[in-house]
Amino acid sequence: MKRDYVNIIRVFRSPVDHRRGRLVAGNLVLPCALGRSGPRRAKREGDGASPIGRFALLQAFYRADHGPRPRTGLALRRIRPGDGWSDEPRDRRYNRLVPLPYEASHEKMWRNDHLYDVVIDIAWNRGPIIGGRGSAIFLHLARPGFTPTEGCVAVDRRTIRRLMQRIGPRTTIEIVG
Repeated sequence: MKRDYVNIIRVFRSPVDHRRGRLVAGNLVLPCALGRSGPRRAKREGDGASPIGRFALLQAFYRADHGPRPRTGLALRRIRPGDGWSDEPRDRRYNRLVPLPYEASHEKMWRNDHLYDVVIDIAWNRGPIIGGRGSAIFLHLARPGFTPTEGCVAVDRRTIRRLMQRIGPRTTIEIVG
């Protein structure tokens, strides 16, 4: 059975607080958290900004021990305790999934704070990957109160699965400034 997925997810910055916004996927409208510096065109590693632009959604990850396998049209991979993500701009595997332990600076994908229980990989800085332009830009779970992220887009745990069911391999995300 062929599913109809939304073609584009749009993320709009709040006019009141640049660290918050709303995510629109078809008729689904969700509050979201943005980077602590708000949306920015000139994204750099560590600046806390969410990159402005339109990007593919590459794949999704999930913690099998923290909930059922999400239904989605994206390629889906279970997060393992030994998964990391390189955030070292000089590393040859910068902005990529890496096995732990890993010598270069990295982020752990297997987190205790539940933010990465469900993660969608946004294709920021991927073609080609440029050191220092920013890494690990994801759509993931929000902290309580939608506090700012380090540059990602974050949505509520109760609604991420509804969103995942609406996205497929041709869905893009557009972060508006």
